[in-house]
Amino acid sequence: MKVILREDVEKLGQAGELVDVKDGYGRNYLIPQAKAVLATKGAIAELELRMKQAEARAELTVQEAKELAKLLETTSVTISVTTGEDDKIHGTVTNVHIADALAEKEIVVDRRNISIDDDVKTLGEYTATVSLVGDLNPKVKFWVVKAE
Repeated sequence: MKVILREDVEKLGQAGELVDVKDGYGRNYLIPQAKAVLATKGAIAELELRMKQAEARAELTVQEAKELAKLLETTSVTISVTTGEDDKIHGTVTNVHIADALAEKEIVVDRRNISIDDDVKTLGEYTATVSLVGDLNPKVKFWVVKAE
């Protein structure tokens, strides 16, 4: 019996795969538990259509990520902080500060995707890495300056 998996099934396959199973397993477990549907011509055609749509969405996402990466590589932001003696800053600059500074320039990046390359303890120029789709990891320059 051929079935199309609706969700990942351990030792059988992942969601969206067309697999061949024993009749009893498919009829008594997979289909009643809504883990799979019978592989009819219509279901197979629908599966192929969904796969094509998913590929198109993924390609669009990659293109958007490449454009965002180019924008981030050419962008630098300034973060104002309070300082103490010897221009040492109070606290540290975090990925939240960088995400907020980018948002002010209308560049939306999730703070969880930003990692700062060095510890920021003094004023100066630093870089942060933004993790995008796949191996796209653009660097963003940011300046830490004294608040006036």
